[in-house]
Amino acid sequence: MIVCNCAVVGDKQIADAAAAGATTLSRVCASTGAGRDCGACVFSVRRILCDTVGNESPQDSFPTVAEVERAAS
Repeated sequence: MIVCNCAVVGDKQIADAAAAGATTLSRVCASTGAGRDCGACVFSVRRILCDTVGNESPQDSFPTVAEVERAAS
C-alpha cells in the first residue's frame, strides 16, 4: 500500500527501513523519502514504524511537532 503519495513510498519500504535500523521517524523519512514534501503521511509512517519496531508505548505513537517538522524538511 502506498503511504506517501509524493515520493511513492509504500508500507513495505517503511517496514524494511525500520528493520534495517531506521528506528526513528526522521531516519525512516530520510532513508525512504517519505514525508519530505507535504508531510501529510508522517502519522501513517510513524504508525508503521511503531508496528515494525514494536518497542514504544501507546502514548509515544504520535510524533511530536519537532519530529514532524524535522521529518518533513
